Amino acid sequence: MFDGNVPVFFAATERQDFARFLEQDALNWSYQVLERNDRVVACGGFAVEKDGKTASLCWGMVDRGLQGTGLGRALTQARLGAAAATPGVTQVRLDTSQHTQGFYARFGFQVVAITQDGYGPGLDRWDMLLPL
Repeated sequence: MFDGNVPVFFAATERQDFARFLEQDALNWSYQVLERNDRVVACGGFAVEKDGKTASLCWGMVDRGLQGTGLGRALTQARLGAAAATPGVTQVRLDTSQHTQGFYARFGFQVVAITQDGYGPGLDRWDMLLPL
């Protein structure tokens, strides 16, 4: 699924980071997976940062052939609901690209910083925040 989202949504160089996350860190995060017919079609998670007030979204993606079918919206709503239900969490943070920032803006996320080529050439990093 990751490879199907390269190069538009992820830089190829991020694949190792994602694999490392799944192998080492995913157990420490609330990471959700959506399946259809025993096949993973979307995934994404969040973790509470050290400040205890901020939930950070991570590694959200939808199978490229199923984008636009509501899976991303359902996954994002589930992650935001779980973050909001976490005691002490008052805001949600994420970083994404120029290609998906509009999707997250529809949930109320506001841009706090933009780093040109932040993920690689032609793939800008947009840091966004949502107060709960």
